Amino acid sequence: MTATEAPIIDICYEDDSLVAINKPAGLLVHRSALARGEKWFAMQLLRDHINQHVFPVHRLDRPTSGILLFAKSAEIARKMTTIFTDREARKIYHAVVRGFVSDHGRVDYPLKEELDKIADKMADQNKDAQEAVTDFLRIDQVELPYPVSKRHATSRYSLVQLSPKTGRKHQLRRHMAHLRHPIVGDTNHGDGRHNRFFREHFGIHRLLLAATSLSFPHPETGSMVYIDVPVPSDFYLPFQKDAIEIESKTAGELTEQSKEPNKNSQSI
Repeated sequence: MTATEAPIIDICYEDDSLVAINKPAGLLVHRSALARGEKWFAMQLLRDHINQHVFPVHRLDRPTSGILLFAKSAEIARKMTTIFTDREARKIYHAVVRGFVSDHGRVDYPLKEELDKIADKMADQNKDAQEAVTDFLRIDQVELPYPVSKRHATSRYSLVQLSPKTGRKHQLRRHMAHLRHPIVGDTNHGDGRHNRFFREHFGIHRLLLAATSLSFPHPETGSMVYIDVPVPSDFYLPFQKDAIEIESKTAGELTEQSKEPNKNSQSI
């Protein structure tokens, strides 16, 4: 996606009441106080694509790709909001994280609300931490012969499936960081050295987090709806057998770079 070229809208589900797209990483959902200077928004692009006004019914952060659901009427949007609020919808994400994660587990760790200086300047700054629960399942893991950190001769990564049971802001990113397994490409809660390594070694400049599955009872019929999209192909790059042979950077060069300050840079 470039600043001058409109992103392609990939519809992954549609019926008379709902429509879902596979949102690309870097695309904002709709206009907001934080969107100054932005040209493209998922809601407007989809509206123009299907010639119909649409209503977003849940969040998907700008750097996260994957399933984003819209209602085709305000009434359906209200019903879907209730379904999400009552936790009747099930979401599954995939992510690449630093380190070797346990086979499976649950993170039950309350989170204080993250407030934006502009959008949330009128919000209560002293709210108590809220319940936040995430289940995780390790799908794959790899150890690469590159000393991204000067403390280790190799670097380890895991491909994980994440299932949030609550819907706190940046919950998955914050929970994985809490486990000391930050998501690669996370410029707020992640590790800048590993983010840099993925940019320079694999050519990956995005947050490696994608919403890959969404299921919920249909707001009109009550029948279960199942929406799935593939895990983005670049998530698999570190786990391929030839990953260690990619010659973007030598181990020596990376060792020198690992001595630099751990500064995050914008990934999108």
